[in-house]
Amino acid sequence: MRNSRIGVCQNVSKILITLLLFTLIGCDKEFERLDNYLVDFATVLKQGNNFLFQLDDGKVLTPQGSYNLNSDTGERVILNWVPSNDNIVKINRATPIFTGKIQNEGYPNQYKNHPVKIQSVWVSGIYLNMIFEIEYRSVPHSIAILRDMESQTVDLYFAHTTNNDPRGYPQIMYASFLLSSILDTINTTEKPFNFYINTNNGLRSYQFTSK
Repeated sequence: MRNSRIGVCQNVSKILITLLLFTLIGCDKEFERLDNYLVDFATVLKQGNNFLFQLDDGKVLTPQGSYNLNSDTGERVILNWVPSNDNIVKINRATPIFTGKIQNEGYPNQYKNHPVKIQSVWVSGIYLNMIFEIEYRSVPHSIAILRDMESQTVDLYFAHTTNNDPRGYPQIMYASFLLSSILDTINTTEKPFNFYINTNNGLRSYQFTSK
């Protein structure tokens, strides 16, 4: 009985020594450091077979080497990129997102306001950007921004319909809407507008000023 205990202890000691050796060897290995990167909404600029990306502050980024993308000029993407000393940068990923324009027709007759869960809404450059959550299963939802042309102020309404999509699972959606159609009609330097979204907690209103 005593010998069996000694044998067990010896085996345990060997295991511990082996683990220690693996640990020491592992500590000598240098881990590869990931590049620092930024994530921005950007606009695609297609030039022949080449793609450029314009940030909302006006900066134009040129990808290192060739970069293929199934998008066209004016469409929006979420851009994951590595900064450099010039504007020739490494693009980790460019993910196309919904890109739309403000519609001057359709309100209120075509206005559908199935609720969404808002995560973020902001104006950047000449775009109104949104991150929101819907309950999606299998049928694509439809979204738009409709302007109330009868209002004395610039009032925009976020239209969303599930298209009878069955109850499913939460899914994050990204969208970007070009504001040029309303900015051209406001004859002031600061261009205020109201934005209304029906959420799970009721109608929410946002006041923005674009320049």
